[in-house]
Amino acid sequence: MKKLVVFFLSFFFYFSFSQEVDSLKTKELKEVLVVGTKAPLHEKQGKTLATLDEFLQKSTKVDLIKRGAYAWEPIINGMASERTVITIDGMRIFGACTDKMDPVTSYVEVSNLSEATISSGQQGSYHGNTIGGSIDLKRSQRQFTNAGWEFFVNSGYETNNRQKIIGSAINYADSLFYVDTDVMYRDAENYKAGNDKEIHFSQFRKLNLSATSGYRLSPNKNIEASVIFDRATDVGYPALPMDVSLAEALITSVKFNYKPNLEQIENWEIKLYFNTITHTMDDTKRPDVPIHMDMPGWSDTYGFYSKINGKYNKHSFLANWSSFYNRSVAEMTMYPSNPDENLMFMYTWPDVRTLYSGIYLEDNYGFNCHTNLKISANLGFHNNNVASDFGLQSLQIFYPDMEASNSRFLKSIATNYSYDKNGFSYGVGMGYGERAPSVSEGYGFYLYNSFDGFDYIGNPNLKNEKSLEGNATIGYKKSQWQTKLSASYFHIYDYIIGIPDVSVAPMTIGANGIKVYTALEYATILSTDFAVSYQLADDWIWKGQLVYNLGKDNESNGLPFMSPVNFMTSLGFRPGKFTSEIILKGNATQTEYNAFYGEDKTPNYAILNANFGYKFNFDKAKLVLNTGVENVSDSNYTTYTDWKNLPRMGRNIFINLMFQF
Repeated sequence: MKKLVVFFLSFFFYFSFSQEVDSLKTKELKEVLVVGTKAPLHEKQGKTLATLDEFLQKSTKVDLIKRGAYAWEPIINGMASERTVITIDGMRIFGACTDKMDPVTSYVEVSNLSEATISSGQQGSYHGNTIGGSIDLKRSQRQFTNAGWEFFVNSGYETNNRQKIIGSAINYADSLFYVDTDVMYRDAENYKAGNDKEIHFSQFRKLNLSATSGYRLSPNKNIEASVIFDRATDVGYPALPMDVSLAEALITSVKFNYKPNLEQIENWEIKLYFNTITHTMDDTKRPDVPIHMDMPGWSDTYGFYSKINGKYNKHSFLANWSSFYNRSVAEMTMYPSNPDENLMFMYTWPDVRTLYSGIYLEDNYGFNCHTNLKISANLGFHNNNVASDFGLQSLQIFYPDMEASNSRFLKSIATNYSYDKNGFSYGVGMGYGERAPSVSEGYGFYLYNSFDGFDYIGNPNLKNEKSLEGNATIGYKKSQWQTKLSASYFHIYDYIIGIPDVSVAPMTIGANGIKVYTALEYATILSTDFAVSYQLADDWIWKGQLVYNLGKDNESNGLPFMSPVNFMTSLGFRPGKFTSEIILKGNATQTEYNAFYGEDKTPNYAILNANFGYKFNFDKAKLVLNTGVENVSDSNYTTYTDWKNLPRMGRNIFINLMFQF
C-alpha cells in the first residue's frame, strides 16, 4: 500500500512539474451557488423566488432533512448540523431549538444573499472546526460605484399551499457611500401531497428585513454595517409533535476593510458581530395532547474575526483569527391536566456558555499555471461552562463527578493538490479534523427525538470527535462538454451517537426509552457525486448529476440519512430573453437503512418539473417573469431525508415576478 501511494504521488508531481510555466493562479476547491435576487445571473434561474433551501438542494454535496414545509436542515456529505459549520458572511450563528427546527439557513432570505459557498470536509474549516464541511452564505452588497438609485419589487404565488410572496428592495451607491435594503414576506397555508392529500400543520408565515450600508473613509479604507431581522410565526411541523409560535432572529455586524499599500498584503478585514435568536415551540393547536408543554429557547452569540490575505512570490496566503461567545438556554414547562398538580419545569439546555478562539492559516502554492498545492491548518480553544446551578445539578444525577466547566483544544490540517491543463483536471487531498460535542450532545437533558422515539441525554465526558479524510476529483472541460467526478472518504474516530440505556426511564409519555450520547470506536462515510453538462447547440444545454453516500459504524451497521443513488437530469432552452427547462429528478430505493435510528425502507421515485421565463426590457426598467409546474404527475412520494416518511408536496404551479427600475 505504501509503495502504491509513493508511486501515485511521484507520478502526479512529475507529470505536473514537467509542464511549461505561464502565469500563476489559485485553484479553489469549492462550489458556489448563485442565490440572490439581485445578481444578473439570477435572472436565468427557473424559479427566482425559491426559498434558500430549494437553491441549496441543487448542490451535489448538500441535502436537507425535512420536518415540514419550512426550515429544512442542511446536511453535507451525509452529515447533519453537529458535524458541519454554517455561517452568514463568516459570522457564527447557533439555533435556539433543541429539535433543530431553526437551522441558520432559516433566518435569511434569497433577497439578502448573492451566493452560497459550499466546502467539503476540512476544506470548510476556515470558519471553524468541522467534519463534514461548511456553507458560507454571502450577503449581497453594492460596493462603491456611481450606479445611483435602484429599486426592485418582487411578487410570487404558489397554488399548492397558496403561498403568497411579496418583497421589495431599495439600493443606492456612489463613490463614497452605498446602502442596500430589502424586505420579503411569505405566507403559506397547509400544503397537499400527491393525490390531493392535505398535510395538516404545514403552514408558515415569515417576515425578513435586511439592510447593509458602507462608507469609504479613504481610497483604501472603508467600513460597513449590516443588520438582518427575521421573524417567523405560526410555523407548523407535521412530522413533529410540536409546532412553533415564534422563531425570531436579529443578526448584526460592523466590518472594517483595509487595503494596505504593501506588495505582500492585499487585504485586511475585521468584523465584529452579534446575533440573538428566540425560538418558542408550542403544541396548543394540536389535538389530543397528553400533557401541554411550552419549550422556549434562546441563543445569543458575540464574535469577531480578523483576516489577512496576501501574496509572496508563488504563495497566496490567508490568516484568520476568529472568536465567539455563545449562550444557549432551553426550557420545558409541563402543564398537568389536573389543575391541582404542580407545574413541572426543567432546563433542556442548562444555560451553556461556549467560548471559542482559533487561528486558521492557509497557503496556496502555485508551481506553475497548471498545478497548485494548498495547505491549511486550524487550531482552536473551546470551553463549555454550565451557568445554571439547577441545570448542573440535574445532569449530576447521571454524572456525579461532572464539573461546570470543560475545556479542550481542536485541531485540523488539510492538504490538496490540483492540476488543470487543456481542459483536463484532477485533484487529491487528505485531511484531519476534530470537533467538540454540540450543546445537545454534551448537555442535553431529556430531548425527545420523534424520529426514533427516544429521549436523549447528553454526556459532558465525551472526547473530541476526530476524522481522517481522503478526497479526489477528476474532470474534463472541452468545447461543449463539462464533467466532474468527486469522492470523499471519512474515517471518524469516537463517533458521537445515542445508545439506549435501559437503566434510565424516559420522561416523554409513550417514548421507547432513553438514549445517552456515547462515542463509538469509529464510523466511516463515503460520499460520491458525478456532474455532467453538454451544450447541444447555442441555446440548448443538457445537464445531469448522480449522488451516492454510504455510511457504516464500527459493526457495519448503517448510519442515518445516507443518500441512495440520487439523480437529476435537465434540458434547458435559453434563446435570448426566453428561458425554459425540463427537469427529471429522483432516487433509487433506500436499501442501506437502519431501523435502530428510526429509518425504514423508502421506495424509489421520479418526478418531473418544468419552468419557463421571459425578460421584458423597458426604457431604464425590466420585468422578469417566471412560471412553472413542480411534480407534474402529482406523485405521492417520500425520501430518505423526510422525517418519519413525511410526504413531499404534490403538483404545484408557481409564478414569480421581479420588476427592477
